[in-house]
Amino acid sequence: MIVAFAIGGTAAMQLWPAQAQTVTVAPEKLAAPQALPDVFLGKADAPVTIIEYASMTCPHCARFHAETYPTLLSKYINTGKVRFTLREFPLDPRAAAAFMLARCSGDGDKRTAVIDLLFNAQQTWAYSDTPIDALAGLMKQTGMGEKDFQACLNDQKLYDKVIKEREDSAKDFGIDATPTFFINGTKYSGEMTVDALSKILDPLVAKK
Repeated sequence: MIVAFAIGGTAAMQLWPAQAQTVTVAPEKLAAPQALPDVFLGKADAPVTIIEYASMTCPHCARFHAETYPTLLSKYINTGKVRFTLREFPLDPRAAAAFMLARCSGDGDKRTAVIDLLFNAQQTWAYSDTPIDALAGLMKQTGMGEKDFQACLNDQKLYDKVIKEREDSAKDFGIDATPTFFINGTKYSGEMTVDALSKILDPLVAKK
């Protein structure tokens, strides 16, 4: 199996409030094709674009997904104010495997649904002594059988693309922690609460 599960623990990240950094990346550079195709949610002409770099084993990414993302989705994405995508930045082999399984599930909504599932169930597989079994059980809920599960985790080309996505973002955009967000090109790293996100987004959407 390409994704080696003979690993110790998952990477631990320090928790700190999201802060704007001095880094601002030109929108056209951020929008350039990546190793893996972006899966966007929201209107293409939304006034705000958010790109999140996350790891599936990052507890702070899971916290954002559980506590802040629902508001982002209902208040900003579904109302046409924000266009959003999550890009792969795996911190360890388990995160890489989870991202691979999400990609193998299909494009668009199918990939998004698996991201949702695995973030919501993070405690059951990311810290398990038997992560393969835990992930296989979760993927069965999506209709993925054992044969497809094994084939996905043995897909060398897909694995290489997931790793290249991480390496390129570290080199090109200075990503060194998760979650990291680019909001209209401005970089924010750290915990993104609903209040913190609203303070950033409300002035941006009000201008449009």
